[in-house]
Amino acid sequence: MSTAPLALSGIRVLDLSRVLAGPLCTMTLGDLGASVIKVERPHAGDETRGWGPPFDSRGQSAYFLSINRNKLSIAADFSVSADRALLLDLIAGADVVVDNFLPGVLSRYGLDKVALMARNKHLIWCTISGFGAVSSRPGYDFVVQAEFGWMAITGPVDGSPTKVGVALVDVVAGKDAAAAILAALVGREREIDSERSLSVTLAGSALAALANVAQNTLVSGADAKRWGNAHPNLVPYELFDASDRPIVIAVGSDTQWRELTLALDLPELGNDGQLSTNAGRLAHREKIGRAIRIRIGENRADHWIGVLKAARVPCGVVRSVAEALEDAHASPVTGVPSAVGGVVRYPPPLLNEHGELINLHRWSAFDHVSRLASHDV
Repeated sequence: MSTAPLALSGIRVLDLSRVLAGPLCTMTLGDLGASVIKVERPHAGDETRGWGPPFDSRGQSAYFLSINRNKLSIAADFSVSADRALLLDLIAGADVVVDNFLPGVLSRYGLDKVALMARNKHLIWCTISGFGAVSSRPGYDFVVQAEFGWMAITGPVDGSPTKVGVALVDVVAGKDAAAAILAALVGREREIDSERSLSVTLAGSALAALANVAQNTLVSGADAKRWGNAHPNLVPYELFDASDRPIVIAVGSDTQWRELTLALDLPELGNDGQLSTNAGRLAHREKIGRAIRIRIGENRADHWIGVLKAARVPCGVVRSVAEALEDAHASPVTGVPSAVGGVVRYPPPLLNEHGELINLHRWSAFDHVSRLASHDV
């Protein structure tokens, strides 16, 4: 168990977001030590509380559990003056506010971020939206994947456009928001007059995440297309069926190519000078793929993984989610380990579980809440 202080200890985050991108952002900050208060609607709470089954023994949906550890929960009705007064008090004492409301919604309830930031000169406010401050369109991962090129490049070559199996636009946007907030906190600490009003959009995150695929199109002038499990710029870099289950091989250098041909005993490929560079291999994609498919199909996956690992060729078995979780030290309550490091201090809260404490003590409520036995995540 780590005893080192957490980087964001003492940072107060008011979470006015719901569903995925915003809660993932604030959970990341909570993993790193921030005190996070999640504000939810009375009775219904965050929409993802109802996104099941599966539900755990307390009635918590798995979806909600996956992105809401290390938070306290309070229910508040923005139309009730006492609840608004509480929120204004919490905002006055906060370092960061995260919201994902449509434009104008918070202002209608007297929660205008421009005015509130003018009162709290050190407050950082991050709004996560689908398409930016001038759009009233709700942001849904599936729609953004469709409109920003992701589906056009995902799926079988001759099949239909396909979404990614995880709501990855939301995940990327949540991580982008956390990065923007961390940069703003550093700027504040260094007394740099940097922007405190942050805007992260699903559309912007999706576009930026196209990375090399977007650059291929910009440089070549040719639109991107679907490659199935193959790669537009590297060969061989795809899925192959062993005799019992599929594996992937990812050759990223000419050295790895030479080692692959030796490991698979394919001298007709290894001795072909046309294939010694990646550009040459791209020009002979089908020839290479056909030869490797035949060879890989001759034996079991574990045999080939052993051979290829010994040759230092990047490879892996296609595992199920359950298999991927076997050695992950994941919890049915607090989820998978944090990708950025951190500590699980509080399990995901029940709706309004800490409402009374927060009403009485505001941000000091954290001093009155029992913690889990801390362990690195």
